[in-house]
Amino acid sequence: MRAQLLQMLYSVRSERLLMEEMDYNLLFRWFVGLNADDEVWDATTFTKNRDRRLEADVARQFLAQVVAQAGAMGLTSDEHFTVDGTLLEAWASAKSFQSKAGKKTPPPDDGGNPTVNFHGEKRCNQTHESKTDPEAKLARKGAGKEAKLSYCGNLLVENRNGLIVDAEAFEANGTAERDAALVMLEKLPGTKTVTVGGDKGFDTSGFVVECRNLQVTPHVAQNHARPGGSAIDARTTRHAGYKISQRKRKRIEECFGWLKTIALLRKVRHRGVCKVDWIFTFACAAYNLVRMRNLAAAVPAV
Repeated sequence: MRAQLLQMLYSVRSERLLMEEMDYNLLFRWFVGLNADDEVWDATTFTKNRDRRLEADVARQFLAQVVAQAGAMGLTSDEHFTVDGTLLEAWASAKSFQSKAGKKTPPPDDGGNPTVNFHGEKRCNQTHESKTDPEAKLARKGAGKEAKLSYCGNLLVENRNGLIVDAEAFEANGTAERDAALVMLEKLPGTKTVTVGGDKGFDTSGFVVECRNLQVTPHVAQNHARPGGSAIDARTTRHAGYKISQRKRKRIEECFGWLKTIALLRKVRHRGVCKVDWIFTFACAAYNLVRMRNLAAAVPAV
């Protein structure tokens, strides 16, 4: 676990490279509890231990303990939150996205890396799937963008200091952001009404109704281009808290930026939604530790 944390904090791209650095870096050895002359582990140790940690849901427990520590320090809000999601590119190529019907194809020109021409072919998640990662779905960020095999990483962030409270990785099915948001909001402790900010993608009647059923006030951005108009009316937008939530919700992009650039989750190196969810949640705990250190350094001790 400590070695995995080092991999996140120092942007080490693989466990094999991490073990190479562990072999000569005394700081890394001290952090994980190895003496200077101890033999480092084999890289395959991470693969075997990951399955056990996945079954015990260790990453989610780790994130929960980090959030509890931040709460004890007075760094988190228990009333105002923000939700959003982002696409995490899967570890699968476009060539692996093939028809489920198993159509016959001509013999490949290269057995190792065959040429595949799928121009003009209609490909979608209903008729095709990746042969290397079947749970990855073809998705795109917006109109005019290229579609890639991806997962959907979702965050619930508190608005006081931008710390991640919860995380969920879902299949990129088009509604994953709203579904994950409701799952995370339902797990919030307490019975008092809270607010949740979000972008225009959350401005749907279904999401707004479900939020109100959960005693959550939706402070999502209005999408007037939506058929039927925005599901958020003046009863919500007239309050000053709505404008504050809209200003604070941009902090969640800082979390996504750190996770993709420093923790190297722009393209995940694990296959299957369970493993992607595990590593995504673990990286969120690492982000919180860095954020808490920075917040503690910004406030000098009295």
